[in-house]
Amino acid sequence: MNTRTLASALLLLTLSPFLLQGQTSPVAPTAPAAPKLELAFEAHVEVGKPDEVGPVAGGTRRLIPILGGTFSGPGLKGKILPGGSDHQLLQPDGFTQLEARYFLQTDEGEKIYVTNRGVRYGAPEVLARLNAGERVDPSLIYFRSAATFETATPRLQWMTRAIFVCVGERYPTEVVLRFYRVL
Repeated sequence: MNTRTLASALLLLTLSPFLLQGQTSPVAPTAPAAPKLELAFEAHVEVGKPDEVGPVAGGTRRLIPILGGTFSGPGLKGKILPGGSDHQLLQPDGFTQLEARYFLQTDEGEKIYVTNRGVRYGAPEVLARLNAGERVDPSLIYFRSAATFETATPRLQWMTRAIFVCVGERYPTEVVLRFYRVL
């Protein structure tokens, strides 16, 4: 086989998938659009006083009990059951890693298990006031997380099959969380 025949055969093999689909030349794939967000629900979580373990490997460990609360969104409303907790690891510079686990219960009695992992940080003087239990302007604190949900309820399976991001606000006795589904 000469060089020209070999080159023609390779070109035909390269283009054959496009020719079979009716295309005459390769087309660059189109990049997916940037994701959009849709508000799933807003939660008002009542929290207790932090219980601090103290300095551990990686920072200062503390646990904040979840006492209850409410949530509501399009087609979704209910209460936050007591008994959950927010596990925090505070770094010396104020950067905080968060992991909260708790139950939601809809007004229909359906239970949803929440795992919410995120970060919170801001200027050291603002974080010092926040960690001392003072009310601070939430726009001064970066508080974001990613949540996963588990439920046995068929109508709520959409929650188990999507990515959710969350924006939070911390107040002395309450955390306000807005959960967005990534579309």
